[in-house]
Amino acid sequence: MMKLAITGKGGVGKTTVAGTMARILAARGNRVYAVDADPDANLATAVGLDPGAARSVRPIADMAHLVEERTGAAPGSQAPVFRMNPRVDDIPAELSVEAHGVHLLRLGTVKKGGGGCICPESALLRSLLSHLMLYEGDAVIVDMEAGIEHLGRATARGVDAMLVVVEPGRRSVRTAEAISKLAGDIGISKLRLVVNKVTGADDDFCSRLAGSFDVLGCLPFSEDVRQADLQEQAPYDTAPLFREQMEGILDRLIDSLR
Repeated sequence: MMKLAITGKGGVGKTTVAGTMARILAARGNRVYAVDADPDANLATAVGLDPGAARSVRPIADMAHLVEERTGAAPGSQAPVFRMNPRVDDIPAELSVEAHGVHLLRLGTVKKGGGGCICPESALLRSLLSHLMLYEGDAVIVDMEAGIEHLGRATARGVDAMLVVVEPGRRSVRTAEAISKLAGDIGISKLRLVVNKVTGADDDFCSRLAGSFDVLGCLPFSEDVRQADLQEQAPYDTAPLFREQMEGILDRLIDSLR
């Protein structure tokens, strides 16, 4: 099944794209895990979880008892020895929250105690993401921040593609270029772009970008999507034209990976 990491500069709509792709895959009969690996966690409402329920989804990094049970060290501790490869195979099924056929996991953030340190929470999250990408037999969509800190070389082997969402603007493209280099450094060769929030004045932008990247499609600015975001609703449910366009982008992505 497809394993996809979705990233991009903040505010470009990557969570909207990730949540909608997860819903489409689920509607097609796939078992889907949607993993929120962005500190600005909004994936739950993007897949259609009720806002109140979404806010109650507890980040795995904050589950102190679980972290200590699996790694042998308390979160935030300076323990010199802990398990770097803790057991995580039961976590997806037991700790995910289901909405519309999508199983949501929220990773949470690791409070860094020092430059370059590896802490128990980080070890648990990395092991979980590695398990999802390498061993879980279901579709996995990971919504990531612009960096790809959660991914290492071993985990990257399981990533079918990295999808970078950009919007018309040089800063967004610079972020995509930086992500492309980082992805290449850890062995992810299949990088695809989606251009979001396009207006009629941006046609040249999309054409120029296609000369440097593998662009799956350009999504026009959508008032329906904007309203869905304001009302904490899933665009899949409230923006039918956007959903149809995302169906096409997903189909092109699947075709490009064959």
